[in-house]
Amino acid sequence: MSLKERIEADFKQAVRQQETAKVSILRLVKAAIKNKEIENRGSLDDAQILKVFSTMTKQTRDSIEQFQKGNRADLVQKEKTELAILEGYMPRSLSEAELEVLVRKAVQDTGAVGPKDMGKVMQAVMPQVQGRAEGKQVQEKVKKALN
Repeated sequence: MSLKERIEADFKQAVRQQETAKVSILRLVKAAIKNKEIENRGSLDDAQILKVFSTMTKQTRDSIEQFQKGNRADLVQKEKTELAILEGYMPRSLSEAELEVLVRKAVQDTGAVGPKDMGKVMQAVMPQVQGRAEGKQVQEKVKKALN
């Protein structure tokens, strides 16, 4: 079963069981996927759909952070619920140790010696961690490895 089919099946089940939060977020996901398909002029594969999920989880985390700064506990809870649903479709996140190993290997493979080679290392690491680690987290690890 493809990721798109899974989303559709989960959406139908959530509608039947009247899970309003899940229905709402899956409706947003379906719309985002549809918009991306229109933009790309073709249907998306699972990797491209994971990029959509990755973008949405990042936006949701940013919203949580902003709502916490604004002392809006009600909206923070709503966003956390949405984040939990979104993360259910994402692959397992990399641990700190796993990410460090990937970064060290990329530094060796690219022959990077200092901070000026950060772009090369990031280019090597990002495809390997797609959807399993945030770019900000990878950037910090690469910076640490190159210093």
